Amino acid sequence: MSLDAGVAHFLAKQRDERRLSPHTLAAYRRDIEALVVFMRAQGLTDWRALTPELARQYLARRHRAGLRPTSLQRQLSSLRALFRFLVRMEAAPLNPFIGVRGPKTGRRLPRALSVDEAAALMGAPEEGEDLAERAVVELLYSSGLRLSELVQLNVADCDLADGLVRVQGKGGKQREVPIGRAALAAIRAWLAVREQFNFDGTVALFIDRRGRRLGGRAVQLMVAARARRRGLVRHVHPHMLRHSFASHVLESSGDLRAVQELLGHENIATTQIYTHLDFQHLAKVYDAAHPRARRKPKT
Repeated sequence: MSLDAGVAHFLAKQRDERRLSPHTLAAYRRDIEALVVFMRAQGLTDWRALTPELARQYLARRHRAGLRPTSLQRQLSSLRALFRFLVRMEAAPLNPFIGVRGPKTGRRLPRALSVDEAAALMGAPEEGEDLAERAVVELLYSSGLRLSELVQLNVADCDLADGLVRVQGKGGKQREVPIGRAALAAIRAWLAVREQFNFDGTVALFIDRRGRRLGGRAVQLMVAARARRRGLVRHVHPHMLRHSFASHVLESSGDLRAVQELLGHENIATTQIYTHLDFQHLAKVYDAAHPRARRKPKT
């Protein structure tokens, strides 16, 4: 299988079977095409020609070029996935990246707003406030949605009677997430004026003044502008609201599994990054929940 054919077939499989987002597919394409450039520079025209030694050379070269450890780890993950596919297709004899290790990355906690900062961002309604903006910010924080999930929402996805929103997550997986009271009120207020801008009968929940579905960049600008107006000194973006939702719910409940379900994480290890609870809180949860920790009543 030629290099170009291998790339095309792999990306098509990820799109059609795993239903990955355009953003994820674009990242896969960039990672793989960088390897293709390297292979062609070595005079290699077939996937079978890439040996583990050349795979290590490639990664070392990318490291010397200044790529961050996190970026190298992501590229390594992409290339392992590519060669797993090629081996199954019998287009490569082995996966040359299996034994290749990337540089260690320091584990960084996601940046989240404090409860006071979140309250300031939502705050009391302003005179002449953009109702779509308030509904967007309230829903991001109330339900912990990804930016991609928010912009895909249609009006029919919101069950206001039951206080739920149906979300299309990664890999096309659907989940239902509760909507908080403040977010429900904000959505109802937005829906009351939405038809003024719905010139073409779009089903999108959030639309701009021309009746077009709000895009991700527009939402990012909206959130950042609101944060500046509300006096927050640091840059606030939609994913920070998702982190804040997860951190605040976990700090209040200590229920990691529930947060995993709400966020739509497939693996609980992904959710565990939010477990920056103090030891005292963990000890209280342990004492209250573990049968062996309960003290026997005095006789």
